[in-house]
Amino acid sequence: MKTFTLPGTDVEAPNVVLGLMRIVEKSDDEVRELMAAARDAGITFIDHADLYGPPYHGCERRFAEAMQLTSSEREALTIQTKCGIRQPGPYFDFSYEHIIESAEASLEALGTDYLDILLLHRPDALMEPDEVARAFDELQSSGKVRHFGVSNHTPGQIELLKRSVKQPIVANQMQLSITHAPMIAQGIAANMQNLDQSVQRDNGIVDYCRLNDITIQAWSPFQAGFFDGPFLGSDRYPELNAVIDRLAEKYAVPVEAIAVAWITRHPAQMQVVLGTTTPARVTAAAQGSDVPLTRSEWYELVRAAGYTVP
Repeated sequence: MKTFTLPGTDVEAPNVVLGLMRIVEKSDDEVRELMAAARDAGITFIDHADLYGPPYHGCERRFAEAMQLTSSEREALTIQTKCGIRQPGPYFDFSYEHIIESAEASLEALGTDYLDILLLHRPDALMEPDEVARAFDELQSSGKVRHFGVSNHTPGQIELLKRSVKQPIVANQMQLSITHAPMIAQGIAANMQNLDQSVQRDNGIVDYCRLNDITIQAWSPFQAGFFDGPFLGSDRYPELNAVIDRLAEKYAVPVEAIAVAWITRHPAQMQVVLGTTTPARVTAAAQGSDVPLTRSEWYELVRAAGYTVP
């Protein structure tokens, strides 16, 4: 498992993360087996959110109840969680009161004294940067949160936050897979008239994050689109799966590893967030961290996914 120092932190981070949004109904043994598979693969970084349940903080609490971490076990993990999405709705809330309330509830649910990273979960159009800054300052000065980031934010939204927030924004968690890659594919086909792929929808988020030392965390790495099913093995993507199968055979890894390797090959040094609750699939996907795709193979996957490579 490849690791790197997460910019803006002292966290030695693996480039594959275990997301725990689907564990609320898992037994203690199932949660422990999932975590054992992750740790055996070198994954020491886990991702939660207050929203994951239901109920709110349900997956955080299920994790803590199942794992019963000792202090040394807790120190060996990087625990990240998110706040800002409220139900019913959904609607978004980056108010000082909600950020503090959510962080405190996450700490209680997780049974820990501190969060390594707290992300703002999807943009709040009603955000007041000064309120966010006040919440971040309080959480950091009290030792309850060590680092901060965002999820699904544009460069402009991050810049607005940075007007008031003095802590580094260390991560931006974004949806990314071979078949859902507008933030990468746009730049490949820039300035091509009448091609939808050439339309810039995020103001150059990949380049912005690289320029500002913000780590992109790729969620839904196996989803074809927005929760419309996986592309791996799907008859909707026969050409892509044929290429993935051939590369999996070449590198002697499962197909999940090739899907992960396409993301980790990018020089932005992204992290891949796995959402599976199947231990074997965690093991399979984690192997992608060490697969050295060539440039030609990387671009071949882009073309096979249906994007234009001029």
